[in-house]
Amino acid sequence: MKKGSLFLIPTLLGDSPVKNIIPDGVVEILRTIDIFIVEEIRTARRYLRMTGFEKPFEEITFLLLNEHTKHSDLSTYLDAAKSGKNIGLLSEAGTPCIADPGSTLVSLAHEHGIKVIPLTGPSSLLLSLMASGFNGQNFCFVGYLPVEREKRKKKIRELEKAVYEKNQTQLFIETPYRNNQMIQSLMETCKDDTLLCLAVDLTTHSEWIGVKSINNWKKGIPDIKKRPCVFLLYR
Repeated sequence: MKKGSLFLIPTLLGDSPVKNIIPDGVVEILRTIDIFIVEEIRTARRYLRMTGFEKPFEEITFLLLNEHTKHSDLSTYLDAAKSGKNIGLLSEAGTPCIADPGSTLVSLAHEHGIKVIPLTGPSSLLLSLMASGFNGQNFCFVGYLPVEREKRKKKIRELEKAVYEKNQTQLFIETPYRNNQMIQSLMETCKDDTLLCLAVDLTTHSEWIGVKSINNWKKGIPDIKKRPCVFLLYR
């Protein structure tokens, strides 16, 4: 029996019209799928409805994949694909498997000979890198920095060192309600000449991208609390 495929389906980064962000071909594919692996069922249903998904949700299977999912449960998530059904993996925002728990499932799919098909959609990391003007040939995404203030500042110093020694753009993110603490740590830790890009609310009506030296940011520090942001450092 021919196995089904695992489609990696992008979602919106914010409240934007689907037609402006998600390609028609992606929407056509997701409308054919009956099994979705998601981080949160409520937001997944909302996104599907926004795309024009018409099947009754009572006929759709949603499997949860988040920080509480046991690794031992994941192999059963692919049973339908082993039997010939296609499965869709949805991220909470943007593209699956980037700063997202889906990578473990994708690895299992490869082990079981299930075809993995990544679909085109918005990635806040690539969009921010594109818009920053920083080095796009040598860059590193390091995810979340430590929450504790001194450990966070130590990590920032390490990233800034990599910027100057490796000519490498450093990208990282923060839980939105802690964005202002992150900015304050950057102001206290980085050299005045180091460049900082803030890419806020990407692809939404309130999108805002700013690039300045640390010294110039100090003249007017923005309030971006509770607004999704990608932070980038360069020289």
